[in-house]
Amino acid sequence: MRRIAIVGAGIGGLTAAIALTRGDVECVVVEQRPALGVDEGTGIQISPNAGAELLDLGVSLDSAVPAGHRELRRWQDDRVLGHTDLSRYAVPYLTMPRGALIGSLRKAAGRTRVILGRRCVAVRDDGTSVVLGFDDGTAGRFDAVVGADGLRSVVRGLTGSHTPRHSGLVAGRAVLPRRAASRFVETDRVVVWLGPGRHCVTYPISRDHVNLVVVGPSFVFDGWHPSVRGLIALAGPMRPRPLYDLPPLPFWQHGRVVLIGDAAHPILPFIAQGAAQAVEDAVTLAGCRDLADLQALREERIRKVYAMSRAGLRVHHLPDGAEQRIRDRALAAARPDAHDWLYGHRVAASLRRSSDTSSTRDERPSF
Repeated sequence: MRRIAIVGAGIGGLTAAIALTRGDVECVVVEQRPALGVDEGTGIQISPNAGAELLDLGVSLDSAVPAGHRELRRWQDDRVLGHTDLSRYAVPYLTMPRGALIGSLRKAAGRTRVILGRRCVAVRDDGTSVVLGFDDGTAGRFDAVVGADGLRSVVRGLTGSHTPRHSGLVAGRAVLPRRAASRFVETDRVVVWLGPGRHCVTYPISRDHVNLVVVGPSFVFDGWHPSVRGLIALAGPMRPRPLYDLPPLPFWQHGRVVLIGDAAHPILPFIAQGAAQAVEDAVTLAGCRDLADLQALREERIRKVYAMSRAGLRVHHLPDGAEQRIRDRALAAARPDAHDWLYGHRVAASLRRSSDTSSTRDERPSF
């Protein structure tokens, strides 16, 4: 039986453990934090492309809340600029506390060994196996290693020196009582206010709570609609978290080491796809015969998602003027199927297409 180490017990790492152990693989997940974060209450959006994969893996999403649609609104007068019907997909667009999702993933991972409080500090591929060194002086030898250790990935260092790029923006997050938030916004949908240099997002995460996210160079929203200012006041002080991204790496794999999720392609949160793409990476990896196949299968899609997310850095934050008016007209005229390429994606279909077109897969060794 192959023995694979997964560095990082976030959404991508735990999903990889679940998917890989369905085959003849023993996974060991190593996480530097002392706890998994199942108590983390801030929200996460699970789009249908990710939700379908998680449900296929047996991950329970019963505590999630369906969001039927998304509205983009104008910063100053709360006018709806664009509307996306999220109920058009076979799997609902879901939202929930991030910690609840981590808890569901850990439960679905079953007997997979998860080692907490141990930080990976060194990675060495000797050609026959990979040796991981840890901060407590211990080491482990594995047949392969999956780097799912996020933005500041240690495992990424094996493929080259790549420094994440600061966007100049910070994000603040808060969980609000749903009843109190309903004085300012409808709480059964995803709502995004777009404005000069900033934006604000709300969505439900349970029967009793909604998630608030504000993004900008600061949390000052003077002059914005009273709904936005009321939600921010309700949140109180929020911790600013700098936002980074990194253009997709030229190499996600080196020998017996491969990267997934933010370790390979951290993206800005403008289209809420960071976790979803990590899920897709993890499930695709489990269907690969060779580690090098992952990038070949995923690179084109990731570049498209990355470009769309990066564009949000400017398009979401246009100052009022001619370009903003063009954007608003485009949002109003958007086709109902505009997001089908993103939300309708299924990993199994991409794996079948690859298998149909590849003539060399059977000649490559399994990892």
